[in-house]
Amino acid sequence: MTLYEELQARGLVAQITDDEIIDLINNGKATFYIGFDCTADSLTAGHFMALTLMKRLQMAGNKPIALIGGGTTMIGDPSGRNTTRPPLTREQIEANAKTYLDQAYKVLDKDKTEVRFNSEWCNKLGSAGFIKLASRYTLARLLERDDFAKRFASQAPIAMHELIYPLMQGYDSVELEADVELGGSDQRFNLLVGRELQRQYNQKAQWI
Repeated sequence: MTLYEELQARGLVAQITDDEIIDLINNGKATFYIGFDCTADSLTAGHFMALTLMKRLQMAGNKPIALIGGGTTMIGDPSGRNTTRPPLTREQIEANAKTYLDQAYKVLDKDKTEVRFNSEWCNKLGSAGFIKLASRYTLARLLERDDFAKRFASQAPIAMHELIYPLMQGYDSVELEADVELGGSDQRFNLLVGRELQRQYNQKAQWI
């Protein structure tokens, strides 16, 4: 059984129709990443599932990048939420990030895991950079997102900064240029935004 067949049998792959990525994964040549927003002081069971998948890919020789969402955590992921997520201070985010990494290294091989912080590029964008980024995606597309659509229909508040979140997460893909981004089904919209932004920046769209 190949690695891809194993992952598919375990229900960890939704759909792949491209032989190129299957070959990369099976031969241990894919660079992949997953983002962790530091919204709590401990990883969750959902995070653990993602880490075990990362570990299995790592064991096969694929290169993992653990992306700590220092920048996106300040916005707050609206995925699956019917209310606005409360903001965290920079100090809370930094403390949570340290805990996340300490726990993640209980699963991942620390020496073979690259760690990046999206605050590297989020903080550098500035107003001009953000306006340029925002010009590459439409409000209509953002409001197609299921949780936004439901809140809009019920006249529940949608704060402006929540609309920014998918763009900022998608911009991570532009900066990292990995072969694959991992994420749960609740993240599918955000991951697809990343693919679209990569095309906008003349990059090859990652597999998700």
